[in-house]
Amino acid sequence: MAILKIARMGHPALRRRAEEVADPEAPEIRRLVHDMIETMADAQGLGLAAPQIHIPKRVVVFHAPDGDADRKTGDPEEWKPTVLINPTIEPLSDEMAYGWEGCLSVPGLRGEVPRHVSIRYRGLAPDGRTIDRAASGLHARVAQHECDHLDGILYPMRMTDLSRLVFESEFHRVVEEAEPETADV
Repeated sequence: MAILKIARMGHPALRRRAEEVADPEAPEIRRLVHDMIETMADAQGLGLAAPQIHIPKRVVVFHAPDGDADRKTGDPEEWKPTVLINPTIEPLSDEMAYGWEGCLSVPGLRGEVPRHVSIRYRGLAPDGRTIDRAASGLHARVAQHECDHLDGILYPMRMTDLSRLVFESEFHRVVEEAEPETADV
């Protein structure tokens, strides 16, 4: 297994649509998933998409902190990540909410991003079984964020107010000054 280099905003690997995975059970996909999980853990991220590590495949891994059926305990380091191959996302309503996001490919910054409040995501697991889950809150936000990477979209591209793009060093001050409903991290 390996910890891989994460592409940063501006790199061509992050600007194009990733390719479908023909065989989710292929050994190279299994290795990719293990490397992605190790890389995500090393970077202390909630999620990672294959394009972020320069692999143009439709594969994401993420922790679903507010309802992941695979969570073992309350300790985030012990959560088993969700792995989705060739995922799709369907909004379950038109309701949108703003929330703060960061990204391993946009280090040192956070932005307030509108996302669908509730979604259904579908995809394949590395063993070929189908995953079909409804998600809301942070779980839905993380899934949408990671799947955006598969289409060459970074969270600043979703922002409606770039004055809400801030450096990490200023983030806590901005949140403290914000109204409670917009300070949801």
